[in-house]
Amino acid sequence: MSETVTTAQSNAGGIGPGRLVLVVGPSGAGKDTLLRLARAACVDDPSVVFPRRVVTRESSADEDNIAVTPDEFRNAREHGDFAVHWEAHGHSYALPAGINDDIRAGRTVVANVSRTVIGALRLAYANVVVVAVTAPPEVLAVRLAARARHSDGNIAERLTRSVDDASAHADVTILNAGSAEDHGRQLLRVIRNQGWQE
Repeated sequence: MSETVTTAQSNAGGIGPGRLVLVVGPSGAGKDTLLRLARAACVDDPSVVFPRRVVTRESSADEDNIAVTPDEFRNAREHGDFAVHWEAHGHSYALPAGINDDIRAGRTVVANVSRTVIGALRLAYANVVVVAVTAPPEVLAVRLAARARHSDGNIAERLTRSVDDASAHADVTILNAGSAEDHGRQLLRVIRNQGWQE
């Protein structure tokens, strides 16, 4: 089962001409799984970039992030090494500033971010597409419990978290309750700007 909604916008005053594809959604929705599938499909395509996030948490099988200490993160932020940064669930996250060069070169940058930074990114970049990956609450709860990652914090709080900012609304919604391969292909079509309907 999949649902796709599109309301893509463009900001002519922001960094371009490349596209910034933001993947967002609640914990347990399967964002990392779909991103892994899309990354594998784009491995030979230099026009698509999947930057590693900088996180004050060890990398894992779920995410191959660049792990740093809080002090290292703060120093990098003050040095201007990040295109965007945010706090969530007791950790600091960032995307490296190098994505700006990729977007200026016309590449598509695909990144998993917090919904709280969507508004700022829509203002900063000319071509932003927000892909919300979600799943029914009972599926999210089962996936989070199975993952049992200590750094996930309170599962109940994560399941009820929401962002009310109108700019955080998604351009595309993937209800990830069926085949990961099918939904990975759906994400890939968004990344390649090939039309978003099943």
